[in-house]
Amino acid sequence: MKAIHRRAALGGVLGLGLGLGLATPRILRAQQAAGWRPMRPVQLVVGFAPGGGSDVIARTIAEAAASFIAQPMIVVNRPGAGGALAAEGVARAAPDGLTLLLAGGSESTSLPAHREVPYDPKSSFRSVIRLTRHAHFICVRGKRGRFSDMRQVMEEARAEPGRITHGSAGAGTLSHSLFIMLERRAGAEFLHVPYTGGGPVAQALLSGDIDLGVQASDELGGLVASGDIKPIAVASAERAPSQPSVPTLRELGFDVVADNQKGWVGPAGMTDEMVAFYHDSFRRGMATPTWARFLERLGEADGYADGPGFQAAMDRLLDDIRSSLSKG
Repeated sequence: MKAIHRRAALGGVLGLGLGLGLATPRILRAQQAAGWRPMRPVQLVVGFAPGGGSDVIARTIAEAAASFIAQPMIVVNRPGAGGALAAEGVARAAPDGLTLLLAGGSESTSLPAHREVPYDPKSSFRSVIRLTRHAHFICVRGKRGRFSDMRQVMEEARAEPGRITHGSAGAGTLSHSLFIMLERRAGAEFLHVPYTGGGPVAQALLSGDIDLGVQASDELGGLVASGDIKPIAVASAERAPSQPSVPTLRELGFDVVADNQKGWVGPAGMTDEMVAFYHDSFRRGMATPTWARFLERLGEADGYADGPGFQAAMDRLLDDIRSSLSKG
């Protein structure tokens, strides 16, 4: 009898043959009584390499919510194509509640406006919860830089179209699209220089290879404190708590908002019960000291939105970028 109990328990955790068969009726009765919950480990898919901003967000919230989900959560890094490779994989995954994607960045709001992707950002996923909303800063070289503020940049960009260079994390990324929207609304023209991420953009700024670069709030680090990089505008609806002296583009007269959002989505066929379970569990994780300390280190406010709110925010930004491209 003890051996049978051990096999049943193992089946409940790992989904192994005989144990799972013995446990299935009891699992179903438990689900009916307490609502849906995962009975096997959950894959948290991140479309970027380990150690980057997206990866850190995924691992931190997994730690914060671990006791509420009560199944192992395995962060799976699938970098490539600006996050589109991971998004395609999750869009094609079974909607069984065991696979989630950290979405909301370029793969959801920008890349599909620039080129065909093998998923529909508006219909291939079921949004669960938004975790963060990072501000995007337009930055210049601090020490020995030739620009002091955004007004000076725009005056020169209008006077000499295409002379001022700006770096992005890659063609079609959100940092690229931000400048396209700015060009359309400001009547200016910049020269785009694509890189492979925020780190190389910062290095290009420091060396003077480019005039402007986009940096997310979690990428600025000590570069601002040291004076090596100077943020001159932020592309968010309100000023960022981490840099309260930096004006928004709206304040400067340019209606551009392009936040780098991060949150969980799953395949489109996920049920209401699955979405509710993960929403509530991760929201409880966002109330823990682990998550609070993480936001404090970033200098960010709570980025929470529920699933529909998260999807609506992603759709608005995607539509805005598509509209800007169509006017080019």
